[in-house]
Amino acid sequence: MISSSDSETILKTDITPDEQGLELTLRPQTLSDFIGQQALKSNLDIVIQAAKIRREGLEHLLLYGPPGLGKTTLANIIAREINAGIKTTSGPAIEKPGDVASLLTNLNEGDILFIDEIHRLNKVAEEILYPALEDGALDIMVGKGPGARSVRMELPKFTLIGATTRIGSISAPLRDRFGMVYHFDYYDDDDLQKIISRSAQILKTSINQDAAHIIAQRSRFTPRISNRLLKRVRDFAQVSGHDTINIEDTENALKLLEIDMFGLDKHDRKILSTIIEVFKGGPVGLNTIAASTGEEEETIADMHEPFLIRAGFLTRTPKGRQVTEKAYEHLGYKRPLL
Repeated sequence: MISSSDSETILKTDITPDEQGLELTLRPQTLSDFIGQQALKSNLDIVIQAAKIRREGLEHLLLYGPPGLGKTTLANIIAREINAGIKTTSGPAIEKPGDVASLLTNLNEGDILFIDEIHRLNKVAEEILYPALEDGALDIMVGKGPGARSVRMELPKFTLIGATTRIGSISAPLRDRFGMVYHFDYYDDDDLQKIISRSAQILKTSINQDAAHIIAQRSRFTPRISNRLLKRVRDFAQVSGHDTINIEDTENALKLLEIDMFGLDKHDRKILSTIIEVFKGGPVGLNTIAASTGEEEETIADMHEPFLIRAGFLTRTPKGRQVTEKAYEHLGYKRPLL
């Protein structure tokens, strides 16, 4: 059965190892099936069609935005749309220049190399990429000491797709080598409801549209969280003996998970209430909030803060974080007189 401790895992935007298989099943396979990000899709569709007409590969692409919004999914869709092979890795997995050389020399003509978390790419390894991206060549040092020399190896034409949640952490030289840069924005409730309905069909589960709307409202603007909540609500409905997920099942399941009407979990509420009770609403620094709540700074900054700011419960000022009027009202606090 569902427990309140599940909410911490469900509302994380990073994919966990045990859900990779199911996530692959729920991912759309074509650009037309990809819901949301309409402006991005329209621009990308034109680029893909033009490349097909010219029978050329795509320029190097950089996809950036918060986690869980579909960057990896879109990279795989692009590969399918242009009928190209795709090799996937991540920035942290590339530890030395030899790793880059191995990846590049194993690509076939027209292949896509997808590097997730590209902002975490090793600086030395990153520099090996520069001639590959600009000139389609790999510079290799042969020998050691005074007799060492550089040998240039021609590479097959390929497209690099980089994905990052922190575009500001990518060095300017690397960022400038991408011909196209696309931003993923958070999803609205209507698009999330469509995603939930589609996922329910794939999972062979029937869901009431009002129930799907409730899940969408509490999904923190993120499809990955929508799918996780759907799976938990489905479990509750099946245990309750219902063939169709209804509003009652959804509300009861989310209550057990301690996820409220705005998508806040107990950790979000703890952060906000601490700022209100201990620091009179702020402003207060991130390290002080972390010390007072027992949460890690990185967890607050990456998981909680972006959502709380987006949802209008928190603001970030030069002096620190400050709760909003909406936070006072939602948590039932009376705002102190100034």
